[in-house]
Amino acid sequence: MSDTIGITMGDPAGVGPEISVKALAEMSPADRARTQIYGNRATLEAAKTAIGCAVELEGHVVDLPIEGAPLPWGQLSPVAGDAAFRFIEQAVRDAQAGKIGCIVTAPINKEALNAAGHHYDGHTGMLRSLTGSQAAYMLLASERLKVIHVSTHVSLSEAIRRATTERVLATIRAGNAHLKRIGIAKPRIAVAGINPHCGENGLFGTEDVDQIAPAVDAARAEGIDASGPISADTVFHRAHSGAFDLVVAQYHDQGHIPIKLVAFDTAVNVSVELPIDRTSVDHGTAFDIAGKGIANHGNMNEAIAYARKLVAGKAA
Repeated sequence: MSDTIGITMGDPAGVGPEISVKALAEMSPADRARTQIYGNRATLEAAKTAIGCAVELEGHVVDLPIEGAPLPWGQLSPVAGDAAFRFIEQAVRDAQAGKIGCIVTAPINKEALNAAGHHYDGHTGMLRSLTGSQAAYMLLASERLKVIHVSTHVSLSEAIRRATTERVLATIRAGNAHLKRIGIAKPRIAVAGINPHCGENGLFGTEDVDQIAPAVDAARAEGIDASGPISADTVFHRAHSGAFDLVVAQYHDQGHIPIKLVAFDTAVNVSVELPIDRTSVDHGTAFDIAGKGIANHGNMNEAIAYARKLVAGKAA
């Protein structure tokens, strides 16, 4: 199995090329030798100029063509959206073929992606489609708080509908397996309630009693150290304080808000249950600063470090 990390450059008009080049430049020679950027060479050279970086790209770029490259920085376009898709598609194929051990994705622009005819809600849906996976879960990981989501990019009413016992149990299982893989022998998993105060015994809704509690019971019967449902207004603080290794959030904002509050620049987005490994930065394309050479690549460094941890875990 390859220990090479494949970084997808993201939207060519965003900050992805800059943070990819900055991360490559800071790597040790040994790590750089195990890194490929899936992107466009002309765009990456323009990014080097923007940040005043002299890192050698030869041998570290899977160069895919873009008509008119380098494209103008900070401008949304279907051409850029299509290119972002093709970078990811090629990286997925190479991961499936064993040429790279993990994909690290720089940010894409969903509007540009859809304008190019690639109708996905984001990276996770795209990767699920490209790999033929039935399910994939978004896990956000920081040093003191980790969250996995039962659902993500759907309306709140749809998220409530999706919080079935079966889906919540599957999310618990996925999170438990992932944490074991990164070295936590007996993960402590908290499951957030969906209603205020977990419904107060039906006063504010019955979903917690009818749908979520049975999933927690089933997980415990399988030997998983799961607790809940626990009121969402306290569970994230408890996990951040060290009581739990992972929180199962029932919907997008329930999990994203606490993570972005405590680890806005450092949290890593991880796709769980795909047949390939993928980590990502947890920020957008930042069109307003693209091409100015000032984008912070710290989050990219975190995503790469997590990817190398996953590759090491796979080899162990």
